[in-house]
Amino acid sequence: MAKSKNKNTEGLDFIENPDVLVNKVEVFFAEKRNQKIVAIVGGVVIAIILAFLGDSYVNNGKNAEAQEEMFQAVYYFESDSLGQALNGDGNSYGFIDIVSLYPGTAAANLSSFYIGVTYMKLKDFSNAIKYLKDFSGDDYLIQTRAYALIGDAYMELDDFQNASEYFEKAANYKNNKEFSPTYLAKYALSLELKGDLKGAITIYDKIIKEYNQSTLFQEATKQKARLEGLNTK
Repeated sequence: MAKSKNKNTEGLDFIENPDVLVNKVEVFFAEKRNQKIVAIVGGVVIAIILAFLGDSYVNNGKNAEAQEEMFQAVYYFESDSLGQALNGDGNSYGFIDIVSLYPGTAAANLSSFYIGVTYMKLKDFSNAIKYLKDFSGDDYLIQTRAYALIGDAYMELDDFQNASEYFEKAANYKNNKEFSPTYLAKYALSLELKGDLKGAITIYDKIIKEYNQSTLFQEATKQKARLEGLNTK
């Protein structure tokens, strides 16, 4: 199977909102099958940060200080001032400072996620992988997105084997009817690109059978049929 991809085209923003994802996926499969993916995560709101940090850290002085220090970095991130988000502005710390100065805190852990996302936006995929792997959390949305972003970064580096492993992690982490089909679709694509057509067919079949109410149901059906045709040649 051909694995060439157009190096001169922009990466597709693979949005994970189920209400808008279907159109992106249809365009992707119809027009850009050989195009690399860049999964750019939009703003992560302060409420999510506070939920992730949790009440158990309120009385932890070091973590409380780290939380306070990281809010300016979050502001820069939300404002798309990526250099300042990473490295600070001379007066306030950036995410990299938080990781270095407050190791072991929840704020430093979440900063690793932010750093990884920022490097994805900057298309520095190796550093994105490094920091996203440093992140670990129990929150479904953030942890699965971290796994998927690592997969996306590996896709950009043409490392389809590692990409498939992380998309599989994303798909299987606390299965969710809204987001799991998205990660399964990415998993199937990575399997196809590394030449495992049978594996990709199996994953599309999983979407069809287990997530038949998903917006990806019809696309999975179409892609399964296409791969079955290729697999018989």
